[in-house]
Formats: sequence, structure tokens, C-alpha cells
Amino acid sequence: MQLFQSFIVGGIILLAIILANAVRILREYERGVVFRLGRFVGVKGPGLIILWPFIDKMVKVSLRTVVMDVPPQDIITKDNVSLKVNAVIYFRVVQPDKAIVEVENFLFATSQLSQTTLRSVLGQSELDDLLAERDKINAQLQKIIDHQTEPWGIKVSNVEVKHIDLPQEMQRAMAKQAEAERERRSKIIAAEGEFQASQRLADAAKILSDQPSALTLRYLQTLREIATENNSTTIFPVPIDLLKPFLNVEMKKK
Repeated sequence: MQLFQSFIVGGIILLAIILANAVRILREYERGVVFRLGRFVGVKGPGLIILWPFIDKMVKVSLRTVVMDVPPQDIITKDNVSLKVNAVIYFRVVQPDKAIVEVENFLFATSQLSQTTLRSVLGQSELDDLLAERDKINAQLQKIIDHQTEPWGIKVSNVEVKHIDLPQEMQRAMAKQAEAERERRSKIIAAEGEFQASQRLADAAKILSDQPSALTLRYLQTLREIATENNSTTIFPVPIDLLKPFLNVEMKKK
């Protein structure tokens, strides 16, 4: 009797082990790459998956977007400037079977490929291009990495250069260059202002020379401004033209 009970208990335990190895539940963003006796038989999921115990083996693969940090890389640009550059890469698995079968560790492989591509592409660019045309370089990096990871069933959606660490001497040189550029623009603006002011003065002088009455009115306006702003006595010359009408009247009386 005890032997029979032990047999029943053992059978229950064995059945539990078989069920534990046969039943799998995959989430919506997961897929299972199934191998039967070492041979690839298909991709399953999501939901409830039934496997042949001790015969089938399943490898889970997540389909969610992976955000991977590319460590800082030592770069020598085309114009021989040494700097450190790091980046971030966004990718996801679109073909789980290739991600498992075609490459040993797709995460590690993608990381190494991103590092080498970053050094290669940035090494062919000049420093000014790295600073001014970052969007263009990001697009170039994304295109190259995506093309090389396509056989692994991986889609690279975006690559972003995060930080460019410049040497201290290069930072000082760039600061001096920026200061010189600002000073040059300031001088150009001041010269442009002087040129426009001289043009206006030349136009005003031409108008006053053509219209003597305008010159007289301007002279009287200036006298009024002086009288308003200063309380002291001001001695100024009176143009003889202003006195001509009075002189003519006196001459007629005589």
C-alpha cells in the first residue's frame, strides 16, 4: 500500500515537472523561438505555448525598442582633432528567428557594431561638421548600422550623438574664434550705421542747398531749441538775409 502511494506521489511530481516544461506563457511583446532536438521549428507567441517536454527548447525574445548607450569613443577627426564622443542607439527585433539563429548575442553584437561605426564615420568628418551638421551625421550612422544589422533581424530606428568632449585647448581656441566673430559683426554693424547716417546727412545737405528757405527754417528751429534748453544769455550771428527786408524798407523811406 505504501509502495502504491509512493508511486502515485511520484507520478504527480513527474506530471508537474512535465507540465512545467511543456506550458509557457508569453506576453504581448514577447516571442518564443522554438528548437526541437536542436532544429529550428518556428516562432510562437504571444499567449499560451505548449512544448514537447524534454524535446523542445524555447528562447524568449523581446520585441520592444531597446535604448542602448554607446560608451565614449576616442575619435581623431579628419582635421586631426582628438576628442571623445558618445551616442545612443534605438533599435528593436523585427525577426526573432534571425536574432537568435544568425548571431550569438544580438545585443552585444549591436553594441560593438555601433562603437566601430561611430569611430569610422566620425573619423572621416571634420570638427566643424560634427558641431554644425549633427543631424546629417546621425542619419548617416543610422543608415549604416541599420544596413549591417538587417541580416540579424534588427531594425535601427534612430542614432543620436549625445556629447562631444573637446580638449581644453580646443575649447579655448573656439571661444577666441567666437569672440572674434562677434567683434567682427559688431564692427560691420557700426560701419553700416555710419554709412547710412552719412547718406542721410548728404541727402539733407542737398535739400538744404537747393532750398535756402529750408535752411533758414532749420536755423530758426535751432535757435528756439537753444533758447528753451539754456537760461543763460546766448550771442549768435544773424544772417544778413534775415535783415534784407528791413533794410529795403528804410531805403525806400529815404
